[in-house]
Amino acid sequence: MSIQRSLKNSRPSPELIAAVLEEAGIGAVFGISGGHTGRIFGALEQRQQSIRTVLVREESLAAVMAEVYGRLTRKPGVVLGQGPWVLGNGLVGTIEARLSSSPMLLLTDFSDTPPFGLHAPYQSGTGEYGNWDARQAFGGLVKQVFAVHEPASAVHATQLAVKHALSGQPGPVAVIFGLQALTGEVGPQSEPRLYPTHHYLPPPAAAADPRTVAQAAAALRAARRPVIVAGNGVRLAAAYEALQRFAERSGVPVVTTPSGKGVLAETHDLALGVFGTFGTDGANACVAEADLVLVVGSKLTASDTVRENPLLLDPERQVFVQIDVETRNASWTFPAEHVLLGDAGAVLDQLGEALGGMPAFAGQQRVAGHRARHGHFNAPAYQSDAAPLMPQRIIAEMHAHLPEDAIVTCDAGENRIFMTHCYQTRSAGAFLQAAGAGPMGYGIPAALAAKLVHPERAVVAVVGDGGFAMTMNGLMTAVEQSLPIVVIIFNNQALGWSLHSRGPFATTLGDFDHAAIARGMGCEGVRVHEPSQLGPALQAALASGRPTVIDVMTSLELRFDQLTSPLSAVVESREPQGDAQ
Repeated sequence: MSIQRSLKNSRPSPELIAAVLEEAGIGAVFGISGGHTGRIFGALEQRQQSIRTVLVREESLAAVMAEVYGRLTRKPGVVLGQGPWVLGNGLVGTIEARLSSSPMLLLTDFSDTPPFGLHAPYQSGTGEYGNWDARQAFGGLVKQVFAVHEPASAVHATQLAVKHALSGQPGPVAVIFGLQALTGEVGPQSEPRLYPTHHYLPPPAAAADPRTVAQAAAALRAARRPVIVAGNGVRLAAAYEALQRFAERSGVPVVTTPSGKGVLAETHDLALGVFGTFGTDGANACVAEADLVLVVGSKLTASDTVRENPLLLDPERQVFVQIDVETRNASWTFPAEHVLLGDAGAVLDQLGEALGGMPAFAGQQRVAGHRARHGHFNAPAYQSDAAPLMPQRIIAEMHAHLPEDAIVTCDAGENRIFMTHCYQTRSAGAFLQAAGAGPMGYGIPAALAAKLVHPERAVVAVVGDGGFAMTMNGLMTAVEQSLPIVVIIFNNQALGWSLHSRGPFATTLGDFDHAAIARGMGCEGVRVHEPSQLGPALQAALASGRPTVIDVMTSLELRFDQLTSPLSAVVESREPQGDAQ
């Protein structure tokens, strides 16, 4: 049957834009109604059964929620709002989406006033004299910008934006609407012609070339001490089961990058946790001894490689096999002798089939040995009774009282390093952090989005008191949208990373009762001073069915540099030193 046009009658363009989102399977939109995009909000009112519109208090929350929605669902998260503020306030989540490859749509406007675009401007981003240039500004941040001024083009651009956000390596795409694009109607004879949205959705990522898979399998069979490095690409591909299947079939130990933390439960007997600059000693030792490294969905950042330390990763002594959906990521950091292009889950299954019934690599014994020598989430500080609480003790209480499938989101700063290094994930896909851009203020909106996607699971945001102050207005959204997240604050009255990097000036914070602030917003709130108080507080929070803040008075004794791999010191010793004066 030939392809049919999508319209039989004329309809307002905002209504059709909302229809595109519905046809693409997008179930949520985040933003603040303002500017010309208020017309799209109006159209969404008619689609409340299929698209949940989440009103936030500031665009940074909308952007983070959209980024996490995209990361968890493999469908673009949508930020909707006025151009200058989606760009400026929404930068937090948008740059994270770009660097972490999360599919996202920014539906925004020029805030133009036709036909007076050449007059002295107010807000306008059309780029004429005296205006700011929205297209150029967004263009430095996103994968693609579509600027539209006609109603039919506005609908078509939205379809193309979905396609671009999902194709290849996912990422954020902006559609900037002029006023006239949102005020007209679109009919069967409008140009460009409009067709159903499903024609613009990219097909499932293809499997890799069987010949390259066979060659990689032969290299793996020849290895003696292979290791899997799993990154955020496993999460983006929803390839958790495929990763576990391959690891168990082959018996290869698994470490993860920070952005990939939790793609395999760290309780699994083939898991060693995060490797790299802030990785566990066992994970780094396993990577360092490897003769073959299978990299799955990771770009291998400088932090992952401890600034290219050859004692950890070295293509001159290790064979690299790389699985990635994006051609340009192949052999980016290190030359990979075997590049498998395709969806992480599909390619892992291909590679497992190509290995056949070969004997396993004794990975469980290797992992057990590294855990015995280096420890595995069992340092003595987990049992500390000190007050203020040691971060490890806070994390130990989380281990003891959170459900196995609880989703934990992290903010930025020293608290995220503590969680990355010390928190042991117990189910796949249950840990989220902003490891691409690393912005503060991420944990709370990330938790809101995770709870929206997975309402049946407990969701806990772990933040510092600095990060909490940035997005505590997200608790208002939690109350209004009935999203009962739990927020744990590592309250050390400091910007811990900065304090421990350069001292107390401009790094110390006041002693605010964040639990009382939460109660003033309509949430539950409790302050914890002693370790014995935290377990009951967590249990009560999980049982309350209400957004809850647990403000934990936290020790400054643990420093991020105490969790930094000794390999970092080796790198620093290799760098040329200036003359002493």
